[in-house]
Amino acid sequence: MIPENYLEKTYAGFLGMNIGIRLGAPVEPTIWTYERIEKTYGDITNYVKDFINFAADDDVNGPVFFLRALNDEKIHDELLPMHVGNAWLNYAREGVGMFWWGGYGTSTEHTAYLNLKNGIEAPKSGSIEQNGVILAEQIGGQIFVDTWGLVLPNNIEKAAAFARAAASVSHDGDGINGAAFIAACISKAYVTSDVEEIIYAGLSVIPEDCTYAKVTNAVIDFYKNHPDDFRPCRKYLEENWGYDKYRGVCHIIPNAGVCILSLLYGKGDFNRTVEIATMCGWDTDCNAGNVGTIMGVTCGLSGLAPHYRKPINDGIVLSGISGYLNIMDVPSYAKELCLLGYKLAGEGAPKELQESFKEGEIYFDFEFSGATHNMRVSDPFYCSIRHTTDKAYKGTGSLEVLFDRMERGKKCKIFYKPFYRRQDFSDERYSPVFSPTAYPGQTVSMMVYAERWNGESIYISPYIRNTHTKEDVTISGMVIKEEGWQEIKFTIPDMNGAVIDEVGIILEGNSPSKNKDLGRLFIDEFKIYGKSSYSVDIKKQKQEFGSITPFSHNHGAWSIEGDYMQAITVDHAEAMTGNYFMKDISVKGEIIPENGYSHLISARVQGAIRGYYAGFDGKDKISILLNNKSMKTLASTTFKWEYGKKYALELKVQGKTIFLSIDNKKLLTVEDETLSYGMAGYAKYSLGRTLFGNLTIQEL
Repeated sequence: MIPENYLEKTYAGFLGMNIGIRLGAPVEPTIWTYERIEKTYGDITNYVKDFINFAADDDVNGPVFFLRALNDEKIHDELLPMHVGNAWLNYAREGVGMFWWGGYGTSTEHTAYLNLKNGIEAPKSGSIEQNGVILAEQIGGQIFVDTWGLVLPNNIEKAAAFARAAASVSHDGDGINGAAFIAACISKAYVTSDVEEIIYAGLSVIPEDCTYAKVTNAVIDFYKNHPDDFRPCRKYLEENWGYDKYRGVCHIIPNAGVCILSLLYGKGDFNRTVEIATMCGWDTDCNAGNVGTIMGVTCGLSGLAPHYRKPINDGIVLSGISGYLNIMDVPSYAKELCLLGYKLAGEGAPKELQESFKEGEIYFDFEFSGATHNMRVSDPFYCSIRHTTDKAYKGTGSLEVLFDRMERGKKCKIFYKPFYRRQDFSDERYSPVFSPTAYPGQTVSMMVYAERWNGESIYISPYIRNTHTKEDVTISGMVIKEEGWQEIKFTIPDMNGAVIDEVGIILEGNSPSKNKDLGRLFIDEFKIYGKSSYSVDIKKQKQEFGSITPFSHNHGAWSIEGDYMQAITVDHAEAMTGNYFMKDISVKGEIIPENGYSHLISARVQGAIRGYYAGFDGKDKISILLNNKSMKTLASTTFKWEYGKKYALELKVQGKTIFLSIDNKKLLTVEDETLSYGMAGYAKYSLGRTLFGNLTIQEL
């Protein structure tokens, strides 16, 4: 039975996880000892570092991308380790992002990935038998499992079972026990605010005599005798359960102790719990993230302090293989999690929830308390934003924009960011790559309501921004004098091969300086939807985060050479872009084979192990190929192609029919219905060099 307030608690839990991770991340490196954190920051009550935008690490990537096994494998009841193992192989760019690629035998995750890649299936890929006990019992077992608790509310046994299956891809022993414990705690938090009851729910799903249970009970006993100050308990952990006793880079047992310590000494307060987890040192972002999820669910939105929530701004940046999926709107993701939760529980989701989530579309309804959907303003002097329930076009909430002391000619942009660049980040943290979430040909719509307190009128112009030229492209605007809801609706114009990185409105004062504009603008039902039609001009792109915008690269060496994107590889090189959920599509591109026998265009690519490919596939040979964990030829024929010659390829996928055309001649047709959606791009599957030209994508 799905508990009451499931949607809000899930939203709060996922926000709580990300608050904890962001709080703990700056003091995660081992150079930040417990003593150094205390001496430098004292009693932590706020973020210790500001970020332009925070690029999430493995603590977010794992829970988000490994959960996609439910969709990819169409899981309703039994989750197997191999299902999650496939998600590992599909959503990670090998060696980049996702998790710590610290070397085989050093990084548990890197070791498990290479085991999987080389045919060692899960759960053996993470087993003690394969990797040894030290590697198998590092902390990663519990940091990737928060979402299993979120989609299985008040179902601790099943949450623990799914978490065990997921964790066994990379861990074993207490690594798996920790996964079951954390998932069960999150699941239980939906129905109780009693922290000890939550902890005992976690203990109920792991062996009584395991080390994880022993450290948990030891901290509970210490807390009962010394309940006022967490620091003596932290000293007790150091002396009895510290890193000197549990080897490896980041063992789960000392950090399990910190999680229990912070839950108990936090005394039911979300903010104090994540603060204590951070002040305790060791794996600060992992620990604060795990307890942040538990206490986020427990306390709900009202328990999250505004100064922790505001910098998140409902936006999360990931570093998986899909640039589209890497741009996350938290309220939308919370809805996606809850829809999965209802499905797993065998219950029908409420109609309003079903209608408020649009896969592959942007839909912001501002219904969650405090939700901003990562909307931003360009000039906080003239405009500020917040969530409000004062006015709504539909439902109960909207985005409120306070405009203050504006006069004719003064402007402020209110916008959503559908694409990021390197300058949008403070560091190279986890090397995220991006494909836009908004494209030419799509429709943008929103409802606006102006409440003017002073001045004569305001002027609103819809706009998009060209990330190549940094120019705002405005669409015909409107003067607003009277109150009342009005629709703003426009089609994103063709960008001549450039990418857009802002979509929104420009609010401009329209009154003389003696009568400045002051008031509120409400925005509701913000949507970006419809079929896209656009091109990617290689000359207008940049090499950033090890990829070329707006592509995500997996393997190979990529560079921009004049009008072309060059790829060289000894085995495999791939570039993918576009909306992850594109279905019927025409993909056109120029290809110049320079060396080797694999030069391909792609469609419905769902990651590293799923996609359709077509093009040159051998000497005097062209093929249509399906990658579904292994490559299979669907159709093939003779075609005498030459090195150094430019070819125009088109791969069209409509329903189950796949067409390959070269230089406007349809040469291959085949039917297959294995894959129904995905990204598009270019690829090579054997040694060689290729020049790939401009790419044109049209949804059909």
